[in-house]
Amino acid sequence: MVRRVKELAATGSRAIIWSWLIPLLLAAGCATAPHGILSPPRQFVFERDTFAFANELEKVHYYDTNGDWVGYWVKPRPPYTLHCFVVTRSALQFFEHARFEPELAKTDDETYRKLIRKVVDTDPRNVLPDNEKIVIPGYADLRSFSKEKEQLLKDECGGAWQSYVQRGHWRMILPFSRRQERHVADRLLDELTHKQPAVVHLVRFPALSINHAVLIFGARKTANGIEFKTYDPNKPDAPITIHYRPGEGLFTMATNDYFPGGRVDLYQVYHGVFY
Repeated sequence: MVRRVKELAATGSRAIIWSWLIPLLLAAGCATAPHGILSPPRQFVFERDTFAFANELEKVHYYDTNGDWVGYWVKPRPPYTLHCFVVTRSALQFFEHARFEPELAKTDDETYRKLIRKVVDTDPRNVLPDNEKIVIPGYADLRSFSKEKEQLLKDECGGAWQSYVQRGHWRMILPFSRRQERHVADRLLDELTHKQPAVVHLVRFPALSINHAVLIFGARKTANGIEFKTYDPNKPDAPITIHYRPGEGLFTMATNDYFPGGRVDLYQVYHGVFY
């Protein structure tokens, strides 16, 4: 995803982007609109509310014996890459807007295709009441559904281009203050208390050592701050942890095969008028 963003930034489209981005920034600033969450009746559970497949990496990184952060391109190129925003948004939409009914008979792929489209066409900023949720027959949860219908979900949840046109991307070019990150941490705690997971954008701009979307679904206060339990679409086997350190007013994440570790700037998306 980082490589593609840099390629896009190097093209002649930069002037076009700034021609509409600058007026939007001047008009919007950092304001967001209240969104009135209707709490889902249950807690997000990693083992059932996440996809069984991964957003695959084009390039794998690691620290070499000299302590340098190096990487190599995966060959052949994996077929499902650069979908981090699509996967996290879709997981949120299935949690908010779908109801799995394992006691109902399984149906054909064309029916499932239409149901998936109905789910991903919903607004992730709102929650449907139970009597309006989209029923997915024959499966107990998203995890089992995505194990059996992996390609169907990959085809219908959205293309990689949607990771580049999410309307909140303008926010990453502005500074991230300690006060702003404290506000984000407090809001996430409040929403998680009401069982509402949140998609967040992790970024370091302009270096773009990370440019990624994850879904935070749990939180635990510790002596050193807050541990946010997180669904990383690159890591479908187990949750990861994002740490918030209030004394420093920043979020951190451990080293993995796409991020060298350390500070991440973080803001919530799919929750307001400008995000």
